[in-house]
Amino acid sequence: MFHPRRTLRALLLPLAAGLALTALPAQTAHAASTLTNGGFESGGTGTATPAGWSTYSAAGQNSASFTESGGRGGAYRLTHWSSSAYKVETYQYLSGLTNGDHTLTAWVRSGGGQKSAYLALRNCGSAEQRTDLPVSSSGWIRIVTSVTVTNNQCTVSVNSDGHAGNWINVDDLTFTRGRTGLAIKGSDVSSLPKSEAYGGTYRASTGAQADPLAVLRSAGQNHARVKVWVNPADGYNNKARVLALAQRIKAQGMKLLVDFHYSDTWADPGKQTKPAAWAGHSYSRLRTDVYDHTYDVLNALKAQGTTADMVQVGNEINGGMLWNEGSTANWPQLAGLLNSGYDAVKAVSPATTVALHLAEGGDLEGTRWWFDNAVANGVRFDVIGLSYYGYWHGSLHDFQTTLDDAAARYGRPVYVAETAYPFRLDSKDAHENIIDLPSELVAGYPATTAGQTAWMKDVASIVEAVPNGRGLGVFYWESTWTAVTGNGWDPADPASGNGWENQALFGYDDRALPAMEWFRHR
Repeated sequence: MFHPRRTLRALLLPLAAGLALTALPAQTAHAASTLTNGGFESGGTGTATPAGWSTYSAAGQNSASFTESGGRGGAYRLTHWSSSAYKVETYQYLSGLTNGDHTLTAWVRSGGGQKSAYLALRNCGSAEQRTDLPVSSSGWIRIVTSVTVTNNQCTVSVNSDGHAGNWINVDDLTFTRGRTGLAIKGSDVSSLPKSEAYGGTYRASTGAQADPLAVLRSAGQNHARVKVWVNPADGYNNKARVLALAQRIKAQGMKLLVDFHYSDTWADPGKQTKPAAWAGHSYSRLRTDVYDHTYDVLNALKAQGTTADMVQVGNEINGGMLWNEGSTANWPQLAGLLNSGYDAVKAVSPATTVALHLAEGGDLEGTRWWFDNAVANGVRFDVIGLSYYGYWHGSLHDFQTTLDDAAARYGRPVYVAETAYPFRLDSKDAHENIIDLPSELVAGYPATTAGQTAWMKDVASIVEAVPNGRGLGVFYWESTWTAVTGNGWDPADPASGNGWENQALFGYDDRALPAMEWFRHR
C-alpha cells in the first residue's frame, strides 16, 4: 500500500478488575450450566438486574447497569450508562460446565471514552480472558472471548469504568464450546533494509538499541510481510534484498508473507504500472513474465531455506494489475495473469498459501463484485486479504460486515493484509504526514499511543470473531518505516520524505511503542 493518505470460591461474587474484596453485595445469581437470558428479553425495560444476571458496583452504582429497548436481535439490550462517573459489572456465574475450551460471543456498541469497557471470562480455572469493546456508536459489532475451563465453572462478566455520559450496549450473548484466536499477528517490514542502510536505528521500549525484528518478535509478532518490486530505481525491495531480509525473518522464528506488486514501484488501486522491462510485452508474454518472476523469487527463497509461507499475487488489485492488459475491464485476461502467479507459487511449494489482496476493507459491494468475477472466471486462490484503514475504508461495522461476508460467501479464510493508526499527528521529517489532522481520525480513537493500541486490539478482535474460525489474523503496515533521511516514499527520489512515520510501531525516539501489545492477542 501507499497512497500520496481484546472456583469463584463456592458462591462468592466475582469482582470487577481492580475492586477490593469489600462490601460484597448479597448473592443474587443462580448457578447454571448454560447462559441464561443472554438476550436480556426477560424482565423488560428498566430492569437494573436482568433475570439470571447479577450487578455489582463497589460504589453502589448498580443503577448504571440496566435493560432498555433497542435490542439487536430482540426488543431489549443491556446498557451501562450514568450521568456521573461510574464503575459497574453485570455478571453471571456458571457451574457444572464440561472442562475444556469455551467461547463467549456478544454483540456490542460503545460510544467510547471510558477508562475501560470489556467482556471477561474469569474464575474459570485458567487465566482471565478479556476483550475490549470497540468504539461503534451505531452499528452492532460481534466480539468473542475464549477461555479454557479447568474447574467446571466460569463467570461471564460485562464491565464498565466510565466517565459521566459514557455508554455501552450489549446483547445476544452466547457461551459455547470451542475456541477462537489468531494464527497471524504480523507486520510489514519492507522498509527496514533501506532504513538501516541510511542510519535508521531501533530501540526496545527500555531504550536499548536492538534489532527491530527481534523487538517485534519479542513483542509477539509471528509473521512478517515483505513486498517485491521487479526492478526498483533505488535497488531496494528487489529479489536480492527480499532474500536477505527473509533470512533475518526466518532466523527470528517468524513466518514469511511475500507480497508481489508486479511493478517497479508502488501498486495500489490507483496505479498498477507494468515493470519497465515488461512494458512492450503481449498479454501472452505477460502471463509468462508473471510466472517466471514469481517462480524465480520464490524458488530462490526455497533454495536458501526460507520458503515463503504465504504469497500475495498482486497488491491491492481492486482494479486488476499490469494495466491495461490485466485490468478488471478484461476479467478473462486478469484471471489468466492471476492463475499464472498461483501456478508458480504452487510449483515451488504446494504448501504455500496463495492470497488475493484488495483494498477498501469496508466496501461490501465492491468486494463481492470483485470476488464474484474472480470465481466466475476460474481464478484460483486459498485466502482473501483486505486492507482496512479506518480513516478511509468505512466504519468498524462496515469492516466486520465485509470480512464476514467474504469468508462465508467464498468459503475462504480471511485476513487483514494492511491496517495502521497514528500515535501522533505531527511530522518528524519535513514531509507532511498522510494522516495529520484531528478531522481525519476515526471517532473514539485519538492519535495517541493509547489510541493506536486500542485500534489494533479492536481490529484484531473483529478478525478473531469471524465465524467458523475463518479469521486468520492481521498484518500491521508498516511497523519499521520511521523517518530516516533517504528512505522516503519515492524510490526514484532520494530527497522524498516519509508521510507514515506517525503510524510506525517505533516512536520518534526510535523506541518500541505500546501498540506492539496487540501482538499478544489470543
